[in-house]
Amino acid sequence: MTLLSVILTVLSTFLSNLETKTLQSDFTITVAEEINAPMNYPGTLTMTGPCFRLEMFSVDAAYDGKTLYMYSPETDELTLSNPTEQELLDANPFLYAKALVNVCNITERTVTGNPSPVTVITLTPKDQSIGINRFVLRVRNSDLMPMQIEIKEGKKSSILKMKNPKFVTTKPVYTITPDKDTYVNDMRL
Repeated sequence: MTLLSVILTVLSTFLSNLETKTLQSDFTITVAEEINAPMNYPGTLTMTGPCFRLEMFSVDAAYDGKTLYMYSPETDELTLSNPTEQELLDANPFLYAKALVNVCNITERTVTGNPSPVTVITLTPKDQSIGINRFVLRVRNSDLMPMQIEIKEGKKSSILKMKNPKFVTTKPVYTITPDKDTYVNDMRL
């Protein structure tokens, strides 16, 4: 088996798991630029395929495959929209990884260490006009669980670190139902 087919097997198995299983994890996103101190943002994520539920920045977001729900408890406002594909890729780095596969060179290496070995998959765009320098995904070897994503864009880097990721059997709800007093801003066409 060639190295490329092994890489694509690891990557395709990982992406296939995300399509068929429900991933649940707490996370921290660290955003850094060369001139500024890094900023950390904690959150929680549940996702199955393209559908997700995300809590971060005092906002609750959900996508059910058609409608994007954005709820702000500070203003008690729920915004409903039909997102573009690009908006979904910007919101969900796992969908972004899937979209990058066909336009990137892919390399992988295994890193042994604490607590278990990981496969590091690096996607480097064939055409730098895509806007990123590289996308690096770290997957735990024992169960192909995502551990970290790093996106490098010029002088900016964003790192998503998963905390205790797991696949769950519960069926999540990927919608947000407003209270009767919540202002609903329906932007769907």
